[in-house]
Amino acid sequence: MLGIRRREFMTIIGGVAAWPLAARAQKQDRKRLAIVMNLPEQDLEARRGSQAFILKLRELGWLEGRNLDVAFRWVADRVADLPGIAKEIASLKPDAIVGRSGAVALALQHGAGAIPIVFVGVVDPIDVGLGQSLARPGGNITGFMTFDAPMGTKWLEIIKEIAPSLRRVGVLLYPQQSQELILKAIADAVSSFRVEATPLYVRRASEIEPILNTFAAGGDCRLIVLANSVTNSNRQVIVSLAERLRMPAIYFYRTYVEAGGLVSYGIEPTEPFRNAALYVDRIFKGVKPADLPIQAPTKFELIVNIRAAKAIGLTIPESFLLLRADEVIE
Repeated sequence: MLGIRRREFMTIIGGVAAWPLAARAQKQDRKRLAIVMNLPEQDLEARRGSQAFILKLRELGWLEGRNLDVAFRWVADRVADLPGIAKEIASLKPDAIVGRSGAVALALQHGAGAIPIVFVGVVDPIDVGLGQSLARPGGNITGFMTFDAPMGTKWLEIIKEIAPSLRRVGVLLYPQQSQELILKAIADAVSSFRVEATPLYVRRASEIEPILNTFAAGGDCRLIVLANSVTNSNRQVIVSLAERLRMPAIYFYRTYVEAGGLVSYGIEPTEPFRNAALYVDRIFKGVKPADLPIQAPTKFELIVNIRAAKAIGLTIPESFLLLRADEVIE
């Protein structure tokens, strides 16, 4: 896996991540780390993030098989399984846990006891109950947020600028608190953009195609895809449907655009993992998560796919490409 040998990560016994047998008799100064990813193991975004994280740990002196053991759980879109997975992870007694996404972080918060937790990929962590404040989160959990709910209005602005004549906007989301906060921000802004917003709730992969087909049948529509376990794990399905239905769509992660999506506006996705490694290093050295501030991103990138625009018959203004886009994929 991207130059990192799988046996350095974990062994699987009965489908449950477990420490390699050789690690159990090691000295107490050998640290144990568990990582829960809400993506399939072979997903491009998952591989990039996990590689960036492990390589940063190595730079900090934490080497698998020497002073560190790492166990991964790849959850993909199995959101309903998260409470059980959190308990399984806690039973491994790691010294720290890294969790990707708000749903994973909340499950770990409720199911992993007092084990230190570092999250990545979380929206509005204070509002959803993952900390007391950004500066001093308190408790045993901290990490790196992706954005706050008002970001929804930015996506609305961008997709309106790219496809100005379309009146209807569908918001593809999972029914959870953080996603509802983004939906509310979009709903509060639609009147100023003179569009109508329709929530499109998906709980599992099988619902994506019929929901998008039904929405697109009304014509005159765009799509905002919120990042969550279901949408991220079924990225290619969503991108392909948006193209087939000739529906301009905006996403948070650039991997959607690399997969053929039209446009994304969000953070560079590997940076939070490198930062999470810095926090794990400090936790291993005795710093408590309560004393590590929750950090918000400072830079966002706008990626546009010209081929995707041509595929749905959309002409993106040259001024937009020259003045707004950070990267254009042709």
